[in-house]
Amino acid sequence: MRILFTGGSGKAGRHVAPYLAGLGHQVTNADLVPLGHPAVTDLRVDLTDAGETWSALAGLATMDELDLPEKPSYDAVVHFAAVPRILLAPDTTTYATNVLSTYHVLEAATRLGVRKVVFASSETTYGICFAQGERRPDYVPVDEEHPTVPEDSYAMSKVAGEVTARSFQARSGLDVYGLRINNVIEPHEYAELFPAYLADPALRRRNLFAYIDVRDLGRMVERCLAVDGLGYEVFNVANADLSVAVTAQEVRERFYEGVEQRREMGRDETFYAVDKARELLGWTPEHSWREVLSAG
Repeated sequence: MRILFTGGSGKAGRHVAPYLAGLGHQVTNADLVPLGHPAVTDLRVDLTDAGETWSALAGLATMDELDLPEKPSYDAVVHFAAVPRILLAPDTTTYATNVLSTYHVLEAATRLGVRKVVFASSETTYGICFAQGERRPDYVPVDEEHPTVPEDSYAMSKVAGEVTARSFQARSGLDVYGLRINNVIEPHEYAELFPAYLADPALRRRNLFAYIDVRDLGRMVERCLAVDGLGYEVFNVANADLSVAVTAQEVRERFYEGVEQRREMGRDETFYAVDKARELLGWTPEHSWREVLSAG
């Protein structure tokens, strides 16, 4: 596939974009800073500018395309570009940047006839991660039907992005899949970060004691690109197990007393339910911090 990947220089993108290129896709990284990967083409694009966004999607990807009889079109857009959390920019900037860029990407993609858009939403949409004080979920495990009522600018921008994506899908009929991505973990971060999480599980309560290995995130995007015909869908994206050494029962007893439990859960099962991605996309996460660290 010929793919425009926005935000390919970010924490997740710098792994996922090359992964897709390694599968044989032609990947153009639309970002403000270059990725510099030999298998990925870099294109400097300000996605908050509607004209730049449209031009990037309508334009050439490589010099080699000049030798084709006519310019090819993009088959898919993977939209990861964003201010990635609160406290990196003023709240107004975070919200405006993320909402505008998502609108521009979706408008250009749908009007130019791109048949598949995969966009990054967030775990924060459920209103727990960046809440002032403590927030607990309405029920566990948290699935895609859980209310999305956040208080912070970043999560608000992601909810707005989902509404925008659903609207563009409704008027275009294209496939638009949103990924509610949990805390992204690179392989080297298991040894760096997780010993503290194993020592103090409370450090993970804002992430619902979940995480997503960036390698499994790449596979999730690949499955979204491969599976057609779902229309508009959103998916939780997390690894299968907890990011802490205590059991799911111990987490419930310590942190979620009185919170409704809607089904039985496995001993180490994530509270960030990924059943929908398994069922509709055939995606199963493969990696775990347990490959690197002992739970004992």
